[in-house]
Amino acid sequence: MLLLQFSTSHYCRKARLGLGYKKIKYQVENLNPGLHILKVKSLTGLTTLPVLLPQTEGQPEAIADSTQIFKFLENYQKEPSLLLPDDIQQTEAWMLEDWLDESIGTATRFVYYQFRANEGKSFNPSLSSQIIIGVVRRQYGINRASVELATNRLITALEFLSIRWRESNYLVGDRLSVADIAAAALLSPLALIPHYRQKYPWLFERIVQVHQFCSEQLPPGL
Repeated sequence: MLLLQFSTSHYCRKARLGLGYKKIKYQVENLNPGLHILKVKSLTGLTTLPVLLPQTEGQPEAIADSTQIFKFLENYQKEPSLLLPDDIQQTEAWMLEDWLDESIGTATRFVYYQFRANEGKSFNPSLSSQIIIGVVRRQYGINRASVELATNRLITALEFLSIRWRESNYLVGDRLSVADIAAAALLSPLALIPHYRQKYPWLFERIVQVHQFCSEQLPPGL
């Protein structure tokens, strides 16, 4: 299998965690932001990554979107299952995964790129890195007002996740689910931001645990 990705994308990290959880061997191809469209749009009709190419007879040519990749992996290889045995709990896990995808992953992106463009510039001050950061900020409309909204959204999200993860080791049920994997991936960019590392140590302990369980390299900052 081949995973088309941006090397720094937390959504692509989510797909890698799913592949690692399933213990499926794969390779990655890192694409350049902007130029990636030339390759992926003809494959999926979309312009987003990750995209998984199964490269196996009888399987789809390409699967776009990390959630759809999860669902494909579950059909491709049943064990270990990404799904909880209880249908009601699994429905809740998918709902949390969707919330993390559509709301919290986006909020993380805004806060992270605001940090990288300002006090976090020293992490990688190279011209190429700063150009990419500028492109992303313009593409998503990242500015002081939108970052303030994203910051408030993260505060609420982390309060909720704290309650869930402190009551149990898992967000839903009694074992790892798509909700835990999504949270560990989509909040991982915050590891580079000192404020979050200091205020939410439990979050990064859990992110490390999920990455180790899925045999995935830890994100920068951990």
